[in-house]
Amino acid sequence: MTQFRTLIASAAALTLAAGFVPAHAAPKAPVKNVVLVHGAFADGSGWAGVYKILKKDGYNVTIVQNPTTSLADDVTVTKRALAQQDGPAILVGHSYGGVVISEAGTDPKVAGLVYVAAFAPDAGESIATLTAKPVPGAPVPPILPPQDGFVSLDRAKFAAAFAADVDPAQAAFMADSQVPWSIKAVSGAVTQPAWKVKPSYYLLATEDLMIPPVAQRAQATRAGAKITEVAGSHAVFISKPEAVAKLIEEAAQGK
Repeated sequence: MTQFRTLIASAAALTLAAGFVPAHAAPKAPVKNVVLVHGAFADGSGWAGVYKILKKDGYNVTIVQNPTTSLADDVTVTKRALAQQDGPAILVGHSYGGVVISEAGTDPKVAGLVYVAAFAPDAGESIATLTAKPVPGAPVPPILPPQDGFVSLDRAKFAAAFAADVDPAQAAFMADSQVPWSIKAVSGAVTQPAWKVKPSYYLLATEDLMIPPVAQRAQATRAGAKITEVAGSHAVFISKPEAVAKLIEEAAQGK
């Protein structure tokens, strides 16, 4: 699948796109609700470690089981979860989940956004457009040819590419239980990116082999997000739950 080879080559051009620098205001009061959105090839169970920490610290946590069938479907499911919140919420997305929260995050219930090794598209952008040009020397994600409009990762290469720092047994289970990702979701374009109007935070995984760190930094910088670097794989939300939960709590506290 050539459209998902790597991210755009010119991080600088992306960072300076339109010369836009968003003006963010931190939440007026601490937020107690958190909504977690998973990305492609995974499901909500991957948030278990982050969930346990947040719950222990007194947060109300909702995990979205988005079907990854199309951006529209995934936004609808996410907005349904937001509607159930009893007040403001921090909306968190991993990987493709960053596209979902960029589109759904304009919801009035959303007080802030947290991107975890995630895409942060601008208006009119999709994962297909963001990954159309290669970053020189970047690894090629082991995505197999589409079947019936869905793609998946090569099981034999899943652990190394997606979850290199996850317990091997768990990584093997993730490979065997991965959720196919629809081409419609890959090509779904954001209309009004929430990061332009909501405070944003970004956890950059420095050892990510799925989304090159240089591309993560470019998109996070363009979004005006507060960037926190963590030495972790693409599955950093599983391997480093403490770091992820810490950033979410910082967002909830407006730090």
